[in-house]
Amino acid sequence: MDKPLIQSGHITQEAEMRLKPGQTQWLKATAVQFTNIDEPGFIWKAKVRLNPLVFFTGRDTFMDGKAQMQIKLLSLVYMVNARGEKLNEAALQRFLAEMMWFPSLALSPFITWEPIDEHTAKSTMSYKGTTGSGTFYFKPDGEVTRFSAMRYKDHDANARRYEWVVDILAHKSFQGISVPSKLTLTWKLDNMNWTWMKMEVTDIRYNDTPEA
Repeated sequence: MDKPLIQSGHITQEAEMRLKPGQTQWLKATAVQFTNIDEPGFIWKAKVRLNPLVFFTGRDTFMDGKAQMQIKLLSLVYMVNARGEKLNEAALQRFLAEMMWFPSLALSPFITWEPIDEHTAKSTMSYKGTTGSGTFYFKPDGEVTRFSAMRYKDHDANARRYEWVVDILAHKSFQGISVPSKLTLTWKLDNMNWTWMKMEVTDIRYNDTPEA
């Protein structure tokens, strides 16, 4: 409460990923993200190693209420270049979940809150024609432990919403603000719970000007 309002942030991440259910191998990844709070949006850039010689890059954006997902093999050949309303909604829910790294976002005029019980609250965000919701879970001392949402897993015509869960394993202080630093991301599919990412936040710089 005694910190300046967060208007933007630069996040550095290390992760392990699995690309499809049933995959046993974890792929190493590094990522950086620039997030804006006042005009909600983010740019996330990742590099994922398939083996010592082959990698692909990912770029997810959410700007002006619109999302885009790009994946390139060796940063050259498009594997995915997607847009659309389902992707807009999924990206907005991701932005909502990342409130855990940017506490000032809780005061955004685009977000409303609904208490569920003593330690759980539903958050709904409406922005530029897209609306999405998710639920935050808290310890008695107010520390967030989980976020869940019914979120589109894919972006094609047959895409369905599944429960998407962010479980928080550890917290760390960046610039005097304690936020989640280790977490897992899980899709609760029809026949299995698929944890597809394990992430660690290695640095956050608040109110930082992004590089060109």
